[in-house]
Amino acid sequence: MTADLLLLITAAIWGFAFVAQRVGMSHMGPFTFNGIRFSLGALSLVPFLIWGRKKPGQQPDFNLKTYLVPVILTGLTLFTGASLQQIGLVGTTAGKAGFITGLYVILVPLLALLWGERTHAAHWAGALLAVAGLYLLSVRGGWVISPYDLVVLAGAFAWAVHVHLIARYSGRVGPVRLAALQFAICGVLSLVVALLFEPIAISGVGDGIWTILYGSFLSVGLAYTLQVIAQRTANPSHAAIILSLEGAFAALGGWLILNEMLAPRDIVGAGLMLAGMLISQIFGTPRLKKGHSMKPETS
Repeated sequence: MTADLLLLITAAIWGFAFVAQRVGMSHMGPFTFNGIRFSLGALSLVPFLIWGRKKPGQQPDFNLKTYLVPVILTGLTLFTGASLQQIGLVGTTAGKAGFITGLYVILVPLLALLWGERTHAAHWAGALLAVAGLYLLSVRGGWVISPYDLVVLAGAFAWAVHVHLIARYSGRVGPVRLAALQFAICGVLSLVVALLFEPIAISGVGDGIWTILYGSFLSVGLAYTLQVIAQRTANPSHAAIILSLEGAFAALGGWLILNEMLAPRDIVGAGLMLAGMLISQIFGTPRLKKGHSMKPETS
């Protein structure tokens, strides 16, 4: 019960983060927001890194030469996913972005086909439902789809790749250490792009400070920590089902805070996407070792 409650809180934090991200866009550019958000998020994990050093066995010994490639790969993939998501939020709603991003749950096993892993029939069924839902949610006026929806969808592919990288490297580098370093890489790269292409105003950062604080310390720092604590005892497949509810919380947050209305067509589409996620997880996910995550360590 405790683990389930922590996972539900994590999903809620990640879901409402879409609202914070969208509101933040009215005060600053997407790369400025991500740069500050992920830099502060990395700093929020420093106490856990210090604690891990004091506890033998909490983190593997770090060798920069050995772990440089894993850290760079995860950091670049995180930067790609976060940038595409944030850019997409310029022209789509928080609820739609949350559900479209949630397609990573389906895309993870589908991408596994590239290196010869078999895909359960439930994943194909879930993918078909999710695509049908995406069509109802995003396509307007025949076969016209919003370019911002496509940008968010491209970000979902990046998140799916990110999940595979985390599964491959988190045990080798250490989950908290890898999270902090990839957040730092994402933050630095975002700030560099912001300095080159976006006007940065201190007043804008100040006006959107609550969105930055939420996105960094809650969405990045706290939610990731709660996930790690919960998945020490929770079954990974069960945990992934709860975490996939972030899409529902994103739609709820958009409705409560941003007055974003969902038409009946949108509600049916969102329901099909959520059904696809749940079918994929309930019927198609094998048991994983405790500690493996089915969610990228950000929102």
